[in-house]
Amino acid sequence: MNAIIYARYSSENQTEQSIEGQLRECKAFAEKNGMAVISTYIDRALSAKTDNRPEFQKLVKDSAKGLFDIVLVWKLDRFARNRYDSAHYKAILKKNGVKVVSATESIAEDSTGILLESLLEGYAEFYSVELSEKVRRGHMENALKCKWNGGGRPVGYVVDESRHLQIDPLTAPFVVDAFHKYADGETIVGIVKWLNSQGVLTYRNKPMSIDSVNRLLKCRTYLGEYRYAGIVTPGGVPAIFEQELFDKVQARLEKNKKAPARHKAEDEYLLTTKLFCGHCGAYLVGESGTSTTKFVHHYYKCVSAKKHRGCKKKTVKKNWIENVIIRETMDFLNDDITINRLVRELADLQKRENTALPLLRKELADTERNIENMLDAIQQGVLTSSTKTRLEKLEAAKSDIEVRILQEEMQKPLLSEDEILFWLHKFRRLDVSTREHRQLLIDSFVNAIYLYDDKIVLTFNYKDGTKTLNISEITKSFSSDLTASGGPASREPCNHCGCGVLSLFHRREPPLFSSQNIRV
Repeated sequence: MNAIIYARYSSENQTEQSIEGQLRECKAFAEKNGMAVISTYIDRALSAKTDNRPEFQKLVKDSAKGLFDIVLVWKLDRFARNRYDSAHYKAILKKNGVKVVSATESIAEDSTGILLESLLEGYAEFYSVELSEKVRRGHMENALKCKWNGGGRPVGYVVDESRHLQIDPLTAPFVVDAFHKYADGETIVGIVKWLNSQGVLTYRNKPMSIDSVNRLLKCRTYLGEYRYAGIVTPGGVPAIFEQELFDKVQARLEKNKKAPARHKAEDEYLLTTKLFCGHCGAYLVGESGTSTTKFVHHYYKCVSAKKHRGCKKKTVKKNWIENVIIRETMDFLNDDITINRLVRELADLQKRENTALPLLRKELADTERNIENMLDAIQQGVLTSSTKTRLEKLEAAKSDIEVRILQEEMQKPLLSEDEILFWLHKFRRLDVSTREHRQLLIDSFVNAIYLYDDKIVLTFNYKDGTKTLNISEITKSFSSDLTASGGPASREPCNHCGCGVLSLFHRREPPLFSSQNIRV
């Protein structure tokens, strides 16, 4: 029988020896009971109280492929410590013809075995809950004494031998300066750069980031408050500065909450690393600027032109070029002839990429042919000790090759043409009005875009997938506002809202994406 091994340990305090020990005992059990281990699934530092374990979920999914019959675990508590999860996933595995077997717990197949298995699962859940209660009780006792329970220790503090927070004379002054800088108008990005230039690190010994500085500026521990699980003890830790400075910072944070996040602007440019200048071949990068009407404009600009290296390529409006590429990509996806050809190419590519499987299958066919020849010889009366030995070796070799084929198929499963077609058709139903779906579409299918003054050369991620678009033809379809050569400040306000942009969505034309031009 074909088996896979599932191994797991719960805590980072446990070592890799725990996994190695589980694997060693499971492999010994498999050999003793004539099981062929074809793969292993390992979750490190993940609790079995939850089913949110990547390798565990992959195991359950793979069980539907019919590649293995047994899930071998060191003990049943490695599989689950929750009776509901254990019963639920065992039912799924059973439906797929797969059984969970413990290598160290002898459980009979009869009614007493069912009872014993239930008792072991119940004990595992009881042990887990009891351990959690003990840990929680210990943490609450520490909290009442204002002792540190671990986790994200604020910058500016150290933990002494009695597990109390004490002011760190090396980093606390930087915390005070960071609060003063932000209260005086410095940006969070500026504070991040300054703290990193001073060598200040987080409690994980990593450089400061926007998120870590955000948390730092909101941390009430600096006022001397000890907090844990709803317990708040004023004066439980030494204060680093006064309430007045903290309140000033919180007021500015609240005011800036509604302002656009400037550090996120670069994430909004969907064509980054894919859009190139047709004149010099350099990247086009995202830029933004504010017009006289205080409206923020976004566009792409050639890096060479930006750095004054002689390229004369004009900037192009962000929304315009992104909408063009999205529309062309959706047209490509809705072309059934192209998609069917792509499906065949992808199916063929899978077979050509996996060089191991064809060789293994050829080796298996040769071995089976040799076995047939040997059996023919035996039927004709040719039976010697060497014939028998040779036949046994061939049978063992055949079994070994079959296991290797199964392992290869599990690691690199082949998708059928129908499965590939189903996957591609799912992209037709994307909501291209959302940024996430637009980005997914571009990342999946667009390889490169070369922008010239009169044309766009668009290359998709498949052979012969290059298309040339005439800009004059494109502008007739939905917008003529291609470039922003004078910079955003020079744009004239539109008649609709004074935003300075002759937007596609302000014009009385059919929307770029509607139910009429997306074929589902």
